[in-house]
Amino acid sequence: MNHPEQLAVSRREFLVTGSAAAAVSMLPIEANAQAQHTGSGTPATVAIQVNGTTHRIELDTRTTLLDTLREHLHLTGTKKGCDQGQCGACTVLVNGQRINSCLTLAVMHDGDSITTIEGLGTPQRLHAMQQAFVKHDGFQCGYCTPGQICSAVAVLDEIKADIPSHVTANLTTRPVLSPDELRERMSGNICRCGAYSNIIDAITEVAGATVVKGQP
Repeated sequence: MNHPEQLAVSRREFLVTGSAAAAVSMLPIEANAQAQHTGSGTPATVAIQVNGTTHRIELDTRTTLLDTLREHLHLTGTKKGCDQGQCGACTVLVNGQRINSCLTLAVMHDGDSITTIEGLGTPQRLHAMQQAFVKHDGFQCGYCTPGQICSAVAVLDEIKADIPSHVTANLTTRPVLSPDELRERMSGNICRCGAYSNIIDAITEVAGATVVKGQP
């Protein structure tokens, strides 16, 4: 009869041998899965107008608009934050409407007009919203700021177009530019530095209205 210690060693050896055999048997499957994941996609030529300039680019059809702007057009002002549409750092304007560029494919915007933070203003000639963010210190680290500013520009356009939000009290009149209204409309843009109150002040100044605390 075998000694208990010999049996224990035997079991360990069996487990090691079995694990190694299972790993070897799975190598072709994992290698094939990796090849499928990293394989080449279908190329397509996309014509998009970015900040007033038309670009014709050949892209993998799986390329997001965000990666097209950053990696192909080298417009790195638009930031990649969560890459899941949660933080708003990648917000740009497409035909005047704000979108999360990480959640859309470039091929879906063939012929569209896109405005990034670089297209709103330059260091020599800032957009009014950019000036207001500087004046009211609407940022700290600045990573989310391009998306915040693009979203803020869109918010004012929405209000001017009488587009209501979930907190708009009267759907038959133009939404009142209140703190609650602005917070609701800007809620898709996260500032981890917590500069929210300064951002509200900046948007309010550009809107040319006075925001009071509480409900309008």
